[in-house]
Amino acid sequence: MALKLHVPTLNSSEDAENIKQTILTHEPDARVEIDIPEKMVTIDAKASEETFKQVVTAAGYKISGY
Repeated sequence: MALKLHVPTLNSSEDAENIKQTILTHEPDARVEIDIPEKMVTIDAKASEETFKQVVTAAGYKISGY
């Protein structure tokens, strides 16, 4: 099942690429889709939701409800 994270600080294609590369560094086989207007990151991977929340916040982005 895909994990969906709302990232209110996602504002540009540069942010999207940075988040995607950060996730892929930790989980190279992950499928990552990013919807900039909706500020939504969808991740399909084996690692836990908590892992991805920590990775995204460590990269300097906020996650709603986290």
